[in-house]
Amino acid sequence: MAITAQGLVKRFGGRRVVDGVDIAVPRGAIYGVLGPNGAGKTTTLRMLLGIIEPDGGTRTLLGHSRPRDASDRVGYLPEERGLYPAMKAKEAIAFMGALRGLDWRTGRARAVTMLEAAGLGHATDEKIRKLSKGMAQLVQLLGSVVHQPDLLVLDEPFSGLDPVNQEKLEALILAERDRGATILFSTHVMAHAERLCDRLAIIAGGKRRFEGTVDDARATLPSRVHYSPRADGPDIGRLLPPDAEREQDGWRFELPREGVERLLERLIQAGHGISGLRIERPGLHEAFVRIVGEAAGEPEEAR
Repeated sequence: MAITAQGLVKRFGGRRVVDGVDIAVPRGAIYGVLGPNGAGKTTTLRMLLGIIEPDGGTRTLLGHSRPRDASDRVGYLPEERGLYPAMKAKEAIAFMGALRGLDWRTGRARAVTMLEAAGLGHATDEKIRKLSKGMAQLVQLLGSVVHQPDLLVLDEPFSGLDPVNQEKLEALILAERDRGATILFSTHVMAHAERLCDRLAIIAGGKRRFEGTVDDARATLPSRVHYSPRADGPDIGRLLPPDAEREQDGWRFELPREGVERLLERLIQAGHGISGLRIERPGLHEAFVRIVGEAAGEPEEAR
């Protein structure tokens, strides 16, 4: 495993911001830490990196029980962005690499190549203060990977980016994974996690509420059936499941455990036929809302 954590706890002012979180991040995977604002995602990442010490629990990072011992093998994009505004883009990238042990000359050369590959070749010699917010954020991201880390940790990396730069960031994350790096990132935007993550954890109220694949998360909710009959009638409601709801073009109900085949046979035999049939699996967004909503509904003493 690239990262393991058992029972991580962090208190601020007597409040448990992180309350017994377990995480296991496989090497070479893209792993998402999902949760609403204030769930404890950033605090968890900082404990995993050794930026702050936990009040309880254990963690390892790239095989080290003291995460800072592996810091030169890690790239980190914090939630609070920050670059020296007077630096040129290529110098900012090289400087961030130098902080991780990369020599200045190699860093500058890689910076030029990476900026061109990211579609920012025109900004190579531009000072940070002259770049747009999205461009500066991509420069900082490139600086976090210029030393070719084994582990890349990104805290809310898509925040503030327009759709074009979000797409560039997704491509960069996939390229780093293909290079062999492990990527751990936090987000509260489900679309990115659904497209990118091999595995994910959902944190709410300081606790880990779910861990598994995207499909595992979606499977926590039942699929829904949208059925349109060829011939409606007053008896059709008696043939459908009890939760069936009428819609403008038909009926909507939860997919029965035994499947939908026998139900369709009964509907056809009764003369209703099939004009349209659609089975929809729930998305990660719907699963996230349910999991986080259940956590919010817990009594205070259970949190």
